[in-house]
Amino acid sequence: QVKLVESGGDSVQAGGSLRLSCAVSGLDYGTHCMAWFRQAPGKEREKVATIDSEGRIQYPVKPRFTGSFDNAENTLYLQIATLRPEDSAMYYCAAGEATRLERGPSYLIRCDDFRYWGQGTQVTVSS
Repeated sequence: QVKLVESGGDSVQAGGSLRLSCAVSGLDYGTHCMAWFRQAPGKEREKVATIDSEGRIQYPVKPRFTGSFDNAENTLYLQIATLRPEDSAMYYCAAGEATRLERGPSYLIRCDDFRYWGQGTQVTVSS
């Protein structure tokens, strides 16, 4: 059973930084990607960082947001720099399917079908 548990959300002043954590269990990292999403009230859900099944950051990368994964700790992280009030949202980690797509001598990994979700952690940024 896949379980994702976020933590680290807080109320902070603009300009500060924050690191969110997502404890992961029951997931086959070799066949899944992981990502951070956020959703503010009245707004669409937005993906802010993706780590593919080989542990690499997927591009495009949202400025000020850095995702990483510690395999030894089974934890996904999101570092947010220079926080702004518009960063206020519920932040979720999620896991989805990783599909290897051959491109001649190389390949890329497509990450989609994010079917596993955590409960979210709230980030509130005041000006």
